[in-house]
Amino acid sequence: MRKLIVTLILTSLIYLSKAQTVNPRPLTRDEYNKAQAFTIADLDKDTYVKFENAYVLDRYENRKPYFITGADGLKKRVDLYKLIAKEGMQEIGLMVFYTNEKGKLYKALVPDFTADGKVWEKYFQDIDNINKEEKNFILKLSYVLSKEVSFQQYKALNAGKDMKEESATYGNDICFPGDELVTMANGEKKMLKTVKAGDEVITIDPKTKKSSAVKVKELTVHDAKNYALTRLVLVAAVVRNTNKGQLVNLNTKILQATPNHPMLTKQGRLKMGQIAEGQKVLCLNEQTGKYETFTVLQKAEHSGGIQKVYNIIANGGSTLLMNGVMVMQK
Repeated sequence: MRKLIVTLILTSLIYLSKAQTVNPRPLTRDEYNKAQAFTIADLDKDTYVKFENAYVLDRYENRKPYFITGADGLKKRVDLYKLIAKEGMQEIGLMVFYTNEKGKLYKALVPDFTADGKVWEKYFQDIDNINKEEKNFILKLSYVLSKEVSFQQYKALNAGKDMKEESATYGNDICFPGDELVTMANGEKKMLKTVKAGDEVITIDPKTKKSSAVKVKELTVHDAKNYALTRLVLVAAVVRNTNKGQLVNLNTKILQATPNHPMLTKQGRLKMGQIAEGQKVLCLNEQTGKYETFTVLQKAEHSGGIQKVYNIIANGGSTLLMNGVMVMQK
């Protein structure tokens, strides 16, 4: 999971405020570093705070905070503030104040979309560091930003490589990387590459949403190649507005596979590469123990690098649970 979350950084969000100023200017590296020291004394009361008579933190759209509870039952608080340069009153970034259940505060400064690539690299590194200490920080950050600001994916993932030139090296087998987790008949999760013939896995009836056990007939292993991969971040969120802010019960899934692997969505059977953000996919909600629809929050496509990929052939059923997400058998 950590590997997948860290990769998510590289397909993170470019900040584009819904109230974007007419004449934005780039956030500089010095300003990025300086702003890390900016603090809000009282997140409940302080909505407009000046710094050095040169910058302002202005509560984003006068929004109340988010209170997000994940599958671990721990509640996090997220407050958003626009970072404004007083000269010209130009928005240059979005400051995120993230308070965990123990009261520890983390800060992340999302640069304006005009910022230099080096500023974005620093932002990515900083949120990666926070994520190593504060589990699922990036997923919760992505959820809040997707709800509150318009965004486009940052194209740093390919590190300057020409993906069209690389495409000829891609393997096109219909499979999953070996570290994806399969739900077994006993409820445990097992790395795909360790599944063997005779093991029992869960299959779901798409119509009744009832699960049953089927035996694995064969684990197909494809030769190591540079496979193209599609990664989906899926969320199920129950939101309740209160006087204090938005209470969010958030459940998340991350799934990656070759773009041509079939899945069943609300819109019908689609290849993973055809699935769009906002579409619905059936997943297991561990909080409720039920099979529910999750929404695709983010979609990213990238080169998976040289590796083997795998696929299960079962004696029955049409689906499998991979990372808690219902996928079609090949």
